[in-house]
Amino acid sequence: MNLTKNPHVLIVDDIKANVLILENLLTKDYDISVAYSGAEALEIVSGPATPDLILLDIMMPEMDGYEVCRRLKEDVATRNIPVIFVTALSDVDDEAKGLALGAVDYISKPLNQYLLRARVKNQLELKHHRDHLEELVRKRTEELEITQEVTIECMASLAECRDPETGGHIKRTQNYIQALALKLRDNPKYKACLNDKMLNLLYKSAPLHDIGKVAIQDSIFLKPGKLTDEEFDAMKKHTTYGRDTIRSAATKLGHDSFLRYAEEIAYTHQEKWDGSGYPRGLKGTEIPISGRLMAIADVYDALISLRIYKKPFTHTEAVNTIIEGRGSHFDPDMVDAFISIQEEFRQIAIQSADFEEEKEALAEPYRKSPTQVTIVDD
Repeated sequence: MNLTKNPHVLIVDDIKANVLILENLLTKDYDISVAYSGAEALEIVSGPATPDLILLDIMMPEMDGYEVCRRLKEDVATRNIPVIFVTALSDVDDEAKGLALGAVDYISKPLNQYLLRARVKNQLELKHHRDHLEELVRKRTEELEITQEVTIECMASLAECRDPETGGHIKRTQNYIQALALKLRDNPKYKACLNDKMLNLLYKSAPLHDIGKVAIQDSIFLKPGKLTDEEFDAMKKHTTYGRDTIRSAATKLGHDSFLRYAEEIAYTHQEKWDGSGYPRGLKGTEIPISGRLMAIADVYDALISLRIYKKPFTHTEAVNTIIEGRGSHFDPDMVDAFISIQEEFRQIAIQSADFEEEKEALAEPYRKSPTQVTIVDD
């Protein structure tokens, strides 16, 4: 309710004399609009001048007040408008029916003008306080969301600083995982769990998948050549380091904090569908959905990225590698979803490429794939 102008009251009654009485009682303090039928009332409410309160008669032809109230309460856009029934029906059952439909009050005719004004004023004040509370909640929610994003960005920037040549990797994988999760919702097995809230948290959490690499020695993390077995074992620990770092930050927030998926992704994105991954050798659906999604996003990006030890793969080479890993490295359902949106992955990669050479390779989506490729842990 906007307090910079008078509250807007809509009077709905098919008898003009009744409307005139209500107008005379209220016009001094409120902006008044009038409807002489239920259909006209619904049309006014759906327009730009939404009323702050509705005074609604019950006994009207074609569409009675009960039906008008029912439709108002079914519509998300109008359900919070307080409705006061003003009617000649004075039976207790009639009043109970009106209140059950969502009306906030019930005034019987003949009217007591003082009672009418008092009840209208009370309901408008209650609406003002409720609207104010909802606005405070909305602003607080926005502040919390900004805090979440800033927290994640600050933590992710630590990992990015270790390797300034991979600045786009975080953004790309974030967009890959969002696109793949959205497509996966077409699969009935995943539709329920991949709701809007989870998708939002996955998108926010994805940048932290490699946060544990901050704890890896420079001599290993920045080594230009192939890692020894001992060095690779040390590199593998980035998943555990990542989990521990995020878990430590999330301890005070509880298990269902916004960092829950970040912890899952950091710890499980190197697991493989056949159980040959690390750190725990999880198999199949033992791997959280978040980890399975990131596995595809991370590997695709590692393949199409330029590194000191390799040239970027073409899009086709990267796609074929993902396909080869279907049922061994990757969840088959997720590979199928990936194949259907592979062009979207390519466009994301082009838009956030770190080097011109990567864009050139991605512009060659039909170059023949090599017979054997190595999946790089990025």
